Amino acid sequence: MQNSAGPSFLADCPTRLAVEILADKWAVLVLFALSRHPCRHGELIDLIGGGLSRKVLTQTLRRLQQYGLVDRHAEAPRHVLYSLTDLGRTLSEPIDVLTHWADDNGRAIADFQEAAEAERD
Repeated sequence: MQNSAGPSFLADCPTRLAVEILADKWAVLVLFALSRHPCRHGELIDLIGGGLSRKVLTQTLRRLQQYGLVDRHAEAPRHVLYSLTDLGRTLSEPIDVLTHWADDNGRAIADFQEAAEAERD
């Protein structure tokens, strides 16, 4: 794929960085949860669920902090609140678009997978 700026997805291309961030299994879910309101670590675990461990959530939050997408606010020694930065909030709209696409097309994908599985059996 090419655009007027040259090849898109080269190692040093910002497009590739965006794809790497959003391709992380938990990053989009964390960003989506934080787009609603700031959350504590345990609240994020409860909101996201689905097998997300505390350790993996911590790693994901740290990575998102390193990208400048998430802020960590220590309000008290054991009370930490996570929120989106201004840069992180710029991802809310693209993530909403992905969410709507998944809502609109998720059933079709599941049906296709079930049909393909039935053909293999």
